[in-house]
Amino acid sequence: MTMLDHVMRAAAVCVFAACSGALFLAASPAAAQGNKPASTRTAQDAKKAHRVVLQVNTDDPAMMNLALNNATNIEQYYKSLGEKVEIEVVTFGPGLHMLRDDTSPVKDRMKAIAEKTSSISFRACGNTQENMGKAEDKEIPLISQATLVKSGVVRVMELQEQGWTYVRP
Repeated sequence: MTMLDHVMRAAAVCVFAACSGALFLAASPAAAQGNKPASTRTAQDAKKAHRVVLQVNTDDPAMMNLALNNATNIEQYYKSLGEKVEIEVVTFGPGLHMLRDDTSPVKDRMKAIAEKTSSISFRACGNTQENMGKAEDKEIPLISQATLVKSGVVRVMELQEQGWTYVRP
């Protein structure tokens, strides 16, 4: 056998091994589930609820609107597929202004979203509300669509531990 024959044989073995590995991965159930296009989803896939948590921690109206855009886009996408989705917008720190009745630049938009769908919910950090109240020497009012949680950061963490997808707009 010549040197060229050895090189050609080694190359053939490498190509065969690479192709076999690729075929094995492509045929595995986990890979098939993860890479399935929307058009080939099964009825069982459609029953699975998609869950996403959106974090807002800045007092920036553009960021708040981006979070609401993300939430409504996600909701509309899965609704069009006939699939269930749960979306939580969790605010803490300066982001609490999003859910404050007295300072929110997006409260009318959140009210309209809440009236249209129950898939999108809003959570306010109780720690932040308490600290803002002390700093401003007044009770911090929240919009009626907001639900108070003890800690916004902990809420995000616990949802992630339960398998929710985390998005920070």
